Amino acid sequence: MKPSPKISFFISLAGLLLSIAGFSQAPAKKIPAVSNSILTAQVDKIADVITPKVIEWRRDIHQHPELGNREFKTAEKIAAHLRALGIEVQTQVGKTGVVGLLKGASPGPVVALRADMDALPITERGSLSFKSTVTTEYNGKTTGVMHACGHDAHVAMLMGAAEALVAVKSQLKGTIKFIFQPCEEGPPTGEQGGAQLMVKEGVLDNPKVDVVFGQHIASGSQTGVITFRPGGFYAANDIFRITVKGKQSHGASPWAGVDPIVTGAQILLGLQTIVSRNVPITENAAVVTVGAFNAGNRQNIIPEEAVMIGTIRTFDTTMRNTIHHRVREIATHIAASAGAVAEVSISAEDPMVFNNHFLTSQMVPTLQTLVGISNVVLVPAGTGAEDFAYYAQKVPGFFFRLGALPKGKRPGEVLHHTPDFQLDEASLGTGVKALCHLALDYIEHYHSNK
Repeated sequence: MKPSPKISFFISLAGLLLSIAGFSQAPAKKIPAVSNSILTAQVDKIADVITPKVIEWRRDIHQHPELGNREFKTAEKIAAHLRALGIEVQTQVGKTGVVGLLKGASPGPVVALRADMDALPITERGSLSFKSTVTTEYNGKTTGVMHACGHDAHVAMLMGAAEALVAVKSQLKGTIKFIFQPCEEGPPTGEQGGAQLMVKEGVLDNPKVDVVFGQHIASGSQTGVITFRPGGFYAANDIFRITVKGKQSHGASPWAGVDPIVTGAQILLGLQTIVSRNVPITENAAVVTVGAFNAGNRQNIIPEEAVMIGTIRTFDTTMRNTIHHRVREIATHIAASAGAVAEVSISAEDPMVFNNHFLTSQMVPTLQTLVGISNVVLVPAGTGAEDFAYYAQKVPGFFFRLGALPKGKRPGEVLHHTPDFQLDEASLGTGVKALCHLALDYIEHYHSNK
């Protein structure tokens, strides 16, 4: 049951006080929870003026989506915009990533703001005037391409924040690094990409980043509501692949072969018992999901092998190890009992998104000043995954969700990663301001507390 905003606020305060006690990666300077009203007022006026342009950018990017490591036109659009603003630009970071550097009038901390750029292999439904009609080949299949997770909005909001922040450059006591990241949804087979590659290529260096902020559109939350959690916010994400090898035979004489489809189905059902029977889910949430099961190409041929792929989501190392062990054990033993062989591989995709306790507790008041105390809500950890985690492993990070429930829709009715995904564009102006306020408040408070 979702708590009321009032109850959520008191829970939030209690959680934040407790989180400070558990702080382990604090920034060097304590940040007073007071907004820099002069600069934020200036950027707010600009954000209000350019919001229609931010919406236009979002719609253009939505209509022309690109998959991970293929965001060529999106990157060109971003780079051209930043250059026009007079921001230093570096391209082809992490393959197609774009990094902008805004240096203030005087030295100070370096604040990174991050947005992801890639779309998903999903065919869009609906009747939007800017609906995507792009198609491509993905994993050997023809598919539509769609911004079904809000990354188009993330890019547009960060482009807007860059334009607003340039206007206060002469009063800026530090540096802002704009990170436009490709491939958050994962790289194509055989490639590297995403935040992990950008970090590897030095995106947090030259100049060295002190803190990083990021946001994610949430179509299931009311517009105007920001949700957050200190500590573990999004789950660690592992990918598993199980290949069941049997013996091919005619479909009319199944006894002559070893059926990998039936065996694979039994393995799939066996995997469903891991969370329900082997994991203490009252301590932490966990998920084991099979997302694809492929085998055969004709109705009267029992194929030689079946392949399933899936995801594991966890918040605890011991639990993660238990699940890995059980996936391997269940798959190999069930296969052996049927006379088949199961080959299991598990690869770590994303670590857990960890919001620095101290940074979160100090910056939440900035968001409360922007949207109101009752609209900044502490929530349970989510089993989604986000490769923002790689930045937050290296420097203190704060990641939050920005509500964007479409008008006339109920929470839970519009889902991310689906052909019917939508968002309320009224949230975009708030997102621009949130990024600006966080950057300005951190920089100003750093200096006022030196």
